[in-house]
Amino acid sequence: MSSAVPEKPRLEGLESKWIEWWDAEGTYRFDRSVRRERVYAIDTPPPTVSGSLHIGHVFSYTHTDTVARFRRMRGREVFYPMGWDDNGLPTERRVQNYFGVRCDPSLPYEPSFTPPGPGASAPVSVSRPNFVELCHRLTSEDEQAFEQLWRHLGLSVDWTMTYATIGERAQRASQRGFLRLFAKGLAYQAEAPTLWDVDFHTAVAQAELEDREEPGAYHRVRFGAAGGSVPERNGGRPVEIDTTRPELIPACVALVAHPDDERYRPLFGSTVTTPLFETEVPVTAHELADPEKGTGIAMICTFGDVTDVVWWRELGLPVRAVVGRDGRLGPVEWGSPGWETADPERAQAAYDELEGLPLAKARLRIIELLRDAGALVGDPQPIVHAVKYYERGNRPLEIVTSRQWFIRTLAHTDAFLARGAELQWHPPYMQARFESWVRGLNSDWLISRQRFFGVPFPVWYPRRDDGAVDYDHPLLADEARLPVDPTTDVPHGYQPEQRDRPGGFTADPDVMDTWATSSLTPQIAGEWEDDPDLFARVFPMDLRPQSHEIIRTWLFATIVRSHFEHDSLPWRHAAISGWVVDPDRKKMSKSKGNVITPMGLLEEYGTDAVRYWAASGRPGVDTAFDEGQMRVGRRLAIKVLNASRFVLSRIPAAGSADATGTAGVTAALDRAVLVRLAALVDEATAAFESYDYARALERTEAVFWSFCDDYLELVKARAYGGDGVEGAASAHRALGLALSTLLRLFAPFLPFVTEEVWSWGQGAQWPEGSIHRAPWPDADELRAAAGTAEPMVLDVAADVLSQVRKAKTAARVSMRAEVARVVVRDTGDRLAALARAATDVGDAGRVAQLVTEAADTPSVEVVLA
Repeated sequence: MSSAVPEKPRLEGLESKWIEWWDAEGTYRFDRSVRRERVYAIDTPPPTVSGSLHIGHVFSYTHTDTVARFRRMRGREVFYPMGWDDNGLPTERRVQNYFGVRCDPSLPYEPSFTPPGPGASAPVSVSRPNFVELCHRLTSEDEQAFEQLWRHLGLSVDWTMTYATIGERAQRASQRGFLRLFAKGLAYQAEAPTLWDVDFHTAVAQAELEDREEPGAYHRVRFGAAGGSVPERNGGRPVEIDTTRPELIPACVALVAHPDDERYRPLFGSTVTTPLFETEVPVTAHELADPEKGTGIAMICTFGDVTDVVWWRELGLPVRAVVGRDGRLGPVEWGSPGWETADPERAQAAYDELEGLPLAKARLRIIELLRDAGALVGDPQPIVHAVKYYERGNRPLEIVTSRQWFIRTLAHTDAFLARGAELQWHPPYMQARFESWVRGLNSDWLISRQRFFGVPFPVWYPRRDDGAVDYDHPLLADEARLPVDPTTDVPHGYQPEQRDRPGGFTADPDVMDTWATSSLTPQIAGEWEDDPDLFARVFPMDLRPQSHEIIRTWLFATIVRSHFEHDSLPWRHAAISGWVVDPDRKKMSKSKGNVITPMGLLEEYGTDAVRYWAASGRPGVDTAFDEGQMRVGRRLAIKVLNASRFVLSRIPAAGSADATGTAGVTAALDRAVLVRLAALVDEATAAFESYDYARALERTEAVFWSFCDDYLELVKARAYGGDGVEGAASAHRALGLALSTLLRLFAPFLPFVTEEVWSWGQGAQWPEGSIHRAPWPDADELRAAAGTAEPMVLDVAADVLSQVRKAKTAARVSMRAEVARVVVRDTGDRLAALARAATDVGDAGRVAQLVTEAADTPSVEVVLA
């Protein structure tokens, strides 16, 4: 590092200069030899590797980096790895589009396969191993691009400690965690109603849902009585229901009304028949039925929505499933067991009109059939209602019956709430979001997905002699073999040729939900079981930083896994960032098409300027994208360069008399500035300890500008030696200590410009090495250097100098213009304080005569020469 102060310091080029130096010096490398109490471990969010990073990533990751840098300067050894979340649907979609392929697990592996690329007229089908290879190839390229941007942003990550959620270490941890949950009875498989995305062809968990308002219509449908007559218990009136899903009438298994609804209480225990299909279904009661909705009585179908699932489960109803995984109505044999009807021929003829149709078209066709049969009452009534979607999907979710893996969460909600209460939340009100999610759980955690690029379940199943799969006796991999891929590996005691044959075995075809792996990021990063010494030093971790919308997914899931595996929280603190929003206060996201890629901004304004904007966003608060703030940040960074150059080069022997700058500060003005800085250090430290990085930046910036505008101007003449040797030495020592303090306070936010300036003053002013390994400023040391100081001295001197400048500006004369006389009228204590800095004020304002007069009303009269 060069100690030379450049004649014209510039921001340009600082990123490449210091990135290279930090890497060569290992500035941010984690030292695992320190005791656990000195370690500060961060469970860094692994960004999804499926395209490019956007400004929202820059925003939240800057927040985390400021905390990491602060803790490092506070003497902690910071464990700050970076992960890549490269498994999941986004990666598969990106690979399909990028390479022009689609996965077909039935195909054999082709060692020399070459993908056609995005220009292909139609996607080429490839085997699962070929598809996985392409996923690895593309994510590897994306990871390199991500790392380059993160380095340019100045993240103080230890780049020797990275991981990927699809890497071998992550697979081993995920499969180990699953096997242990299974052994405890906490992981189980069941054939159950499951939310299903018909485009992605996969099950979807509760945490991945979002409601979207959509237009729809209520269709009033008339149900008949068993035997064809109007139900006697209904006073001779037909039973009519309102439904938005008439296409699911063939799946109807009951009608339901609220138990206190007098209109339908006489019907409870009776039966009615479905229109078109003449299926006899019971009329029953349940508290979830809404008397104010529609006609007050609803049909229960298997399955139209999540309420249907609740009714089906709690009322013990049968299953009549008609919706296939492709989003079409599947085949039904009316009159067969489970599909009983009074008129099989009529029912089959009606259903044949619907079979194979997509649900939207089936809805239109059954409306015509109902109208022709006289079972449709009136015209459809348009409505707007909330429809459940997979958060990445384009079509409404359906509910299909499928075999899936689950983790038991419903039975443990009290334990999870207790864990949430143990956690330190920043800001505190985010705990309510966590508690709301836990209390609102309505199903166990679905962790299996019907995809290809993910962590496979380490499970096989025996095949009986008739070829049927025996799901009740799964074959589990031994932990010593992990990771395994059951589609290519063979269970213990079997031979490869027995795969998918009677008397042999078959692999579990599914992979784990991406959250089932990401919920183990503390274990993966800490190399759980692979490196017990490292894991003991970093787990439980200190901090989980993340955004608020994934409290229900990533944060909750990680608490679940740590509670079950380690009987503890995975970390002590959770720091929650808000979103970056556009000028219309809409979240910036790829799906909305309003994202901004950050590299151009980093190059235009400089990294420190962009970090300044990001760090100005308060914890948990959504923040508007604002290039104006970046311009302010750039101006601040330039001012740091120029002010530092003044202190270190314009003032003779600045800091040379005392390398620490803690002795010989004698002038009242100098002591006052050190006392102010001591108070700032207290404020900034307390803010950082509370994870309020924005407050620390705000206060540091305010004091810095005052330091430049007031103190530097006031002390300038004396620093040049205008008040004798002792006065100059006091100024030099105060300036050196003040600059050192301000640079270190800015270092977490402006890492490049502060490192640059720190290199100028090494040897003479402060110790060798990076500022980011220097100790955080000590308020007590500043107060010791200040001795008996009066903060008011700086305040009053700055106020008077400000009035002198204002008078010169009004008179349109140079700031160097002479002032004949200044009369200051003020209270006695303020005038006494001014007297201690009178020489500095006179020199700074070029005042020939400074007169003071006691007065209750303060004023400053300036008489120009």
